[in-house]
Amino acid sequence: MASAAKVDNVRVVLVTGSTSGIGAATALRFAALGDTVVFNSVRSVEAGRQLAAQIPGSLYVQADISIAEDCTRLVAQVHERFGALDVLVNNAGVTKMIPHYDLAAASVDVWREIFEVNVFGTWNLSVAAIDALRATKGSIVNVSSIAGVRPTGSSIPYAASKAAINHMTALLAKVLGPEVRVNAVAPGMVDTPWTANWDTVRARVTALAPLKRTGTPSDVADVIVALASTPYVTGQVICVDGGLTLAT
Repeated sequence: MASAAKVDNVRVVLVTGSTSGIGAATALRFAALGDTVVFNSVRSVEAGRQLAAQIPGSLYVQADISIAEDCTRLVAQVHERFGALDVLVNNAGVTKMIPHYDLAAASVDVWREIFEVNVFGTWNLSVAAIDALRATKGSIVNVSSIAGVRPTGSSIPYAASKAAINHMTALLAKVLGPEVRVNAVAPGMVDTPWTANWDTVRARVTALAPLKRTGTPSDVADVIVALASTPYVTGQVICVDGGLTLAT
């Protein structure tokens, strides 16, 4: 089947892990601007289909970014349906809650599981999308964490994976310019289903952060959309943390 023709002045935006939390808020924010949005998840298939059904012209594609073949298929489906890809938001990620002092619990198997999605998946999908993004002079926005810039986070393997994403962002920006810009956001504590039970962390962040609150998915979505829309910024990792990294 031949690719569809792209609609002028409408960006095609792929957001991974976009059935809840930061990913869903980001996809909906792009859609509210009139962009064409592709939702994605590994699980939560029905939620993804329901979100796509709410937005005329959008698409949901189930794919596991830790599998290279799924990444290739995902990009191909986007291009077949819409004829282009302008923005890739690498939001999908996993973690394990492991105290940093518990070195035995952070086994190599845990490292592999986290890196397969957070690092290798981000790399796989970015590489799969490069030709399409070059054709549109597009943009990649990676979703990292302040755990990648400070010695914090839900586990040491998770924090290391986010540090890898931050450095990958800078390196990709260096080699892909001027055709493709690459940036990242590094959220602090954000109120999502993932963090619903993190009451102790939430109280600590509220006490320490200069803005005296935890973040919302919309707070992060604002910055992701801005980075995707600002043509003279690349290679940057922007902390979206209410100033928490100033106090820790």
